Amino acid sequence: MILKPQDIFICLKLVSLGNQPWTYQQLSQDLFMSASEINAGVRRAVRARLAGASRDGGNPRPNLIALHEFLVHGLKYAFPPDRGGLTQGVPTAHGAPPLVGTPGSNPGDEPPPVWPHPHGPVRGVAFSPLYRSVAQAALADPQLHEILALVDAIRDERSRVGNLAVRELTARLR
Repeated sequence: MILKPQDIFICLKLVSLGNQPWTYQQLSQDLFMSASEINAGVRRAVRARLAGASRDGGNPRPNLIALHEFLVHGLKYAFPPDRGGLTQGVPTAHGAPPLVGTPGSNPGDEPPPVWPHPHGPVRGVAFSPLYRSVAQAALADPQLHEILALVDAIRDERSRVGNLAVRELTARLR
């Protein structure tokens, strides 16, 4: 079993849902992935102990302690981002809420990191998302967008707000 970046994407969507019930079909629509990809991703997340059985016997829920540990200490090594040139996209990391505008988040006139997307509201430096549909899902779900942006600030070794992102993510996972 090899954990894939989309498994983290799925877990983060489950975090954004909180205690709301969910279906594989709903996640498929929300994340712009096939239901079979969602099913396989959830199975891998359960196998990696990043998710587990829910108390009510429903669909799996994220294991917040294990997920936090992996996001903070392992994600940047397992799935480092690739960078590209200037492009239109959806802002991420320190260029998106909740980190945008924090002290040290944007030195000078440096363009923000963005997930490339033709309908993105910002021009910035291409930053590879965890999965190809991240930008589209983030545009549809502001809460998920914020969680993904925090995770990208942690993935980004150049980020000056990595510690702030860790603190904010920790608060959201509790």
